[in-house]
Amino acid sequence: MPQIFHRSFNVISRVTIFGAVFILAGLGAVLAVWVRSSYVTSVGVARVQPVPFSHEHHVTGLGIDCRYCHTAVETSSFAGIPPTKTCMNCHQQIWVGSTMLEPVRESYRTGRSIEWQRVHNLAEFVYFNHSIHVNKGVGCSTCHGEVNHMPLVWQEQTLLMEWCLNCHRRPELNLRPRDQVFNMDWQPPPDQEERGRQLAEEYGVFKAHGVENMTNCSTCHR
Repeated sequence: MPQIFHRSFNVISRVTIFGAVFILAGLGAVLAVWVRSSYVTSVGVARVQPVPFSHEHHVTGLGIDCRYCHTAVETSSFAGIPPTKTCMNCHQQIWVGSTMLEPVRESYRTGRSIEWQRVHNLAEFVYFNHSIHVNKGVGCSTCHGEVNHMPLVWQEQTLLMEWCLNCHRRPELNLRPRDQVFNMDWQPPPDQEERGRQLAEEYGVFKAHGVENMTNCSTCHR
């Protein structure tokens, strides 16, 4: 039977097969970088808000504690956006004629909420409870970054599942005493890992099933 294809087609077919493997691997690498990029995760992107509220000014400049505005963060699954009345507690007395604060005064007069742009937005299939993390010794800055130095808030972490799991697998690296949770200047001590394990035991982080329970799918996907 005569040969249909020239012998050179053997080389071409091998190059094509191996080339396809490398192309697929390259596309996978590009995709892995892309899903972690700020374009997808919004890390470092400051949202334009109806009122340019500065955490840097209010927290670092004026020394206002996180809980003054986010009143339910220790007891609720949501940190919550403070009501306009919280803003007006101060701004009925100071900056009362500021054009920048007119949306706040209008909200207070009409009872309509200010339409803030959400910065940290988890997928709907993810269950997250603020109060659990706060009461287990996870500080604000661990997830939100140094908000006290942000003129406008941006997302500090990717909020990807791998980021959550890194902490759930080794929570001792991020735990701090409960009285330091809202201290934005707190720094981990040199023996953080040892102290973190002690806090994990004291606060019942592992409960009955240890790390296996914290990394179980149903912990976050309910």
